Amino acid sequence: MQIEVQIEIAAAKEDVWRVVTDIDGWTDTIRAIQKIEVLERPVTGLVGRKWRETRTLFGKTATEVMWITDVKENEFYQTRAESHGAVYISRIAIAEQESGVKLMMGFDSMPQTLPAKIMAATMGRIFKKATMNALREDLQDIKAVVEGR
Repeated sequence: MQIEVQIEIAAAKEDVWRVVTDIDGWTDTIRAIQKIEVLERPVTGLVGRKWRETRTLFGKTATEVMWITDVKENEFYQTRAESHGAVYISRIAIAEQESGVKLMMGFDSMPQTLPAKIMAATMGRIFKKATMNALREDLQDIKAVVEGR
């Protein structure tokens, strides 16, 4: 299941980057996130940063461990999580525009086990719609913080 959502933000890309990479501060930025516990913090850069995130997802509390696998400063970073028999890759990207930036969030779920593949086949459309809505809400929250609302 691949998903991408985007939003326009009236701000400099550096300001957006500061908010989307402030993982420790996400509980103050993204309403769905209740708790962040940083597990690994690299000496320099973002690659290798690992955290446990607790958030409301699909009306329930869910906790996942994620880590940053790739980054290009002020442009994008990618995370990975492995849970419930699947690998999850997320990507946050920033593209400059005339009136600010476009912030994009991508999500890809790749089932690895038979039960995960069956779940994806039977419930995929429902999860896709709910995940898109969750990502849109996250983007709205980020936009509000960056734009100072």
